[in-house]
Amino acid sequence: MRLGDLVYELPPELIAQEPAAERSEARLLVLDGDALAHARIADLPAWLRPGDLLVLNDTRVIPARVRGRRPSGGRLEVLLCEPRGGDRWDVLVKGAPRVGERVLFASGEGEWAEDQGDGRWSLRLDVGSSVLAWLDTVGEIPLPPYIRRPGGPTEADRVRYQTVFARTPGAVAAPTAGLHFSPGLFAALAARGVERTFVTLHVGPGTFKPIRNDDLDGYRMAPERVVLGGEAVAAITRARAEGRRVVAVGTTVVRALESAAADGALVPRQGEAHLFIAPGHAFRVVDALLTNFHLPRTPLLAMVAALAGWDRIRAAYEVAVHARYRFYSYGDAMLIS
Repeated sequence: MRLGDLVYELPPELIAQEPAAERSEARLLVLDGDALAHARIADLPAWLRPGDLLVLNDTRVIPARVRGRRPSGGRLEVLLCEPRGGDRWDVLVKGAPRVGERVLFASGEGEWAEDQGDGRWSLRLDVGSSVLAWLDTVGEIPLPPYIRRPGGPTEADRVRYQTVFARTPGAVAAPTAGLHFSPGLFAALAARGVERTFVTLHVGPGTFKPIRNDDLDGYRMAPERVVLGGEAVAAITRARAEGRRVVAVGTTVVRALESAAADGALVPRQGEAHLFIAPGHAFRVVDALLTNFHLPRTPLLAMVAALAGWDRIRAAYEVAVHARYRFYSYGDAMLIS
């Protein structure tokens, strides 16, 4: 498969700018074998089987975008991506800082420590408190660039661009398939006999970065921090031993589980997930996937093509476009079973 295959036509007006009025009222396109069906997220219990194990990503999106200025007055936009210990963070910056130069924020400041290339820098922060507490005061929710609204993110985005089960701060993008779940939907799933467990993968900006090289074999994913606990491993191991399906909620869960199992048995671990999943990948853990619709030429689209086959995914996307589904982070979802 070549990068040029991972394309489809999408009218711009189908890119969702707002979430559905209610989380579980988003639309759901069900890809069941070669059959397609139209439903709502609220119908998900009917499309899952008693005994299915849902695995969800409980990362919490941090308000990681902050606005600053150079001592000369020039404006900078900074996205805090990864803590590196002490007061240092890896960041992405729009602007042209210099090593050793100060950056001034609404409260606090920092110093540019190292230029890592492609707009990525190491930044030393002096904000008078923990960085996460500081971000809660001065930061913005980092909505994706294809959500274009006058005035930018709102207070409502702090709620809706966050799953109801978010627990561990660290992501700079939401695990968007999880945005559709509500307490009522969880109750309906439990009544159906569907179990659930959680992993943590802190979604980084590299997840959505388009693939530039046409040779997919040479592509390397940016690593993302992952924690796979003993409780999740036990639940997954038990489900597989009993012949029950493991249903990943989102591509981040697929990456976490398949990365953890890449070298053999699934065991608890903390570390980094950097596995690039493309057609030809042999899935070790995941049997089915609930996911939003993805941008062309991205690792996420390659992953769903690996699970379902590109011909099936391309046909499903054509149906979704024709039926006016809403795409990307605040959009509708697909169940691949």
